[in-house]
Amino acid sequence: MASTLACVGGFLLADGAKAADMYSPVTPETQQVVTEQGWTFSVAPYLWAAGLSGDVGQFGLPPIEVDASFSDIFDHLDFGAMAIGEARYDRYSIFGDIMYTKISGSTGTPRGILASSVEVSTETFAGLIGAGYALLEDSSGRLEVVGGVRVWSVDTEVSFSGGILDGVSRSDGATWVDGMAGLRGNYAITPEIYLTGWGLVGAGGADIDWDVAGAIGYRFNDKISAVAGYRALGVDYSDDGFVFDVVQQGPILGMVVRF
Repeated sequence: MASTLACVGGFLLADGAKAADMYSPVTPETQQVVTEQGWTFSVAPYLWAAGLSGDVGQFGLPPIEVDASFSDIFDHLDFGAMAIGEARYDRYSIFGDIMYTKISGSTGTPRGILASSVEVSTETFAGLIGAGYALLEDSSGRLEVVGGVRVWSVDTEVSFSGGILDGVSRSDGATWVDGMAGLRGNYAITPEIYLTGWGLVGAGGADIDWDVAGAIGYRFNDKISAVAGYRALGVDYSDDGFVFDVVQQGPILGMVVRF
């Protein structure tokens, strides 16, 4: 039964990180409102079709290897929400990214003596807040150095049905903070087409936390743009038997609407 629980719990725990951080450089021309004081504000949603691979461990069980495609993860997704935003003044910027996902699933157990089935539910929160300064900026593009902190929180609950353990539930989780730093920027190839991307790396609670992406955007008109690219994110965290050492990567796609 322990091996069954490890496989199910590890897979669902790994799923929880799939919708991790995406920064506003992916859509530098999202909703923008310029105030009389010179501030510029932008917001945008994304879809990140990321698969996941790595090692996860929980409930004191040995870490197991996980290799799940985006379709595998999507089958277990109950709810996901992600919001990002940026405020900019001259060469300075403040940005934030908040993500929450809930994934669940169930499986039968061998022989059904201790329990006939096990249900696993994982909730994951990842939030980034940071500030940047443009080292280079002109009418064609911008390159800025950024720094901030990313907060991770992963909580998993296991519930047993049937058998000796009927009605028993247990939870395991971890919360940690990583300092992040790197570069992000965008460059206009034509008035309609632009390139954008970022590279961040950090550590703190995790041994390493990194995030890189590149994308191309197309502005249809003053109201709507589309963006497509590829992103990879990795985090290596372990503490007191809780292991979360994973890499997520896959295409990103978004439709930008300006008001």
